[in-house]
Amino acid sequence: MSRLAATFEELTRTGRKALVPFITAGDPTQDFTVPMMHDMVKAGVDIIELGVPFSDPMADGPVIQRASERALAHKGSLRKTLALAAEFRKTNQTTPVVLMGYLNPIEAMGYEDFANAAQRADIDGVLTVDLPPEEGQECTAFLKSRGIDTIFLLAPNSNEDRIKQMDLAGSGYLYYVSLKGVTGAGHLNTDDVQNKLQQIRSITGLPVAIGFGVKNAETAKTVAGIGDGVVVGSALISKIEENLDNPEQAKREIVALLSSMRQAMDS
Repeated sequence: MSRLAATFEELTRTGRKALVPFITAGDPTQDFTVPMMHDMVKAGVDIIELGVPFSDPMADGPVIQRASERALAHKGSLRKTLALAAEFRKTNQTTPVVLMGYLNPIEAMGYEDFANAAQRADIDGVLTVDLPPEEGQECTAFLKSRGIDTIFLLAPNSNEDRIKQMDLAGSGYLYYVSLKGVTGAGHLNTDDVQNKLQQIRSITGLPVAIGFGVKNAETAKTVAGIGDGVVVGSALISKIEENLDNPEQAKREIVALLSSMRQAMDS
């Protein structure tokens, strides 16, 4: 059983929902990422999504775009992201790590070489924003043969056929994008999310994590009542951006926000 499957199974057994933070690897510096990952685990997170910095993150809003720019300015890359994940894994063998990024860096490395490198770094899942299931068979096959889950994005306008494709091709969990638009934008309409989750759950048995629009403990609690996991990204990266001259303060504020979300989700 994969770490992701085991994590969701244990959460179901204990009646809890997954708290899934997203940060961009190498933002604001390479030295920040691994200690931040460990601090997030102490705050009660269950899975970490680690963003691969990319020059054209088309699905991301301004906050995460700027995080990629900062990481790239410090020579961030797919290979360095894998190295950071491997460093984290030296002292944490239990928390699943999911790489989240775009196809171009993976294609540049080559699917098989990427799958091998991800396996060496002990990555648990890969979410490639711009790789749909009908075009991802080759990459997915390489990852699957190495025990790495492929995670796909579902959108509010994903129809029944699309959900079935994601269910067949994906593993680990499905990521439901709760808003139309880019990360960090808009207001979360929980009635719409709840209605869509009913449709998704009628088709797939995979856990569904919900992201886009989760900003604080209140929204995290609400989303946890609908899905199997809560993904938070822009709200965390904003803490980094607000404290570029004081990374330790950024860590403290991120830990405080995640701790408040964990407490609210479990209450």
